[in-house]
Amino acid sequence: MNNVIDLILKRKSIRAYQPRPVNPDVRAQVLQATLRAPTAGNMMLYSIIDITDQAIKDRLAVTCDDQPFIATAPMLWLFLADYQRWQDGFITGGVPEICAAKNEPIRQPGEGDLLLACCDALIAAQNAVIAAEALGLGSCYIGDILEHYEEHRDMFLLPKYALPVCLLCFGYPTSEQQERDQSTRFDERYIVFENRYRPLDPPEFEEMTAQRHKQIFKDRPEIGGSQNVAQYVYRRKFSAAFTQEMNRSVLAMLTAWNTP
Repeated sequence: MNNVIDLILKRKSIRAYQPRPVNPDVRAQVLQATLRAPTAGNMMLYSIIDITDQAIKDRLAVTCDDQPFIATAPMLWLFLADYQRWQDGFITGGVPEICAAKNEPIRQPGEGDLLLACCDALIAAQNAVIAAEALGLGSCYIGDILEHYEEHRDMFLLPKYALPVCLLCFGYPTSEQQERDQSTRFDERYIVFENRYRPLDPPEFEEMTAQRHKQIFKDRPEIGGSQNVAQYVYRRKFSAAFTQEMNRSVLAMLTAWNTP
């Protein structure tokens, strides 16, 4: 099997790290690979904050849904969807004067620009994950950085058009993490459709969640059925307090982005 494909197929999220710093050369290689990620219009609509302050790590371990392992990550990168750089550049580059001469209003970034910048940031983050994996580093995405926008904005001095998209923990995995089983993924027939979207019917959903059911309820085999998986996901993921905070926080981001 191709080495890169093998690396991707074996990769898993790592949440416990050896007390070992990341070598500067390794960090530089990961960063170099990150910055070569595909990007919309070659604009690189993202920024990366390399978090080295332990006090900030400790606080993020609380604000990102109380996950203590975040504070132990030897390398911690925050990926921002960033249109602020270009907005500032437009002013520096004389765009206001050009617009004034043509009697045109200056356009501000809209929702589409934000989604495009989010795509740029996430593509770059995944490049970082694969590069790190190739160099022996484990990683873990922290989606909970979407919560508590106002505190994170103030913590990192974020301007209007730079929003947190994902936090990435990196470190050398412990032996227990290396030996831990991978989590399951749904079979491709439930995910990949030809030419157009197709909703799953109830029997297909039952089949799709059967393996996930074994993983979630492995210590309680008497609990059966896809309904329990759906109810578990609803309670633990979709309607949990942290997801409600995430949605409040993201709405605050969008409001700030769209406020003149």
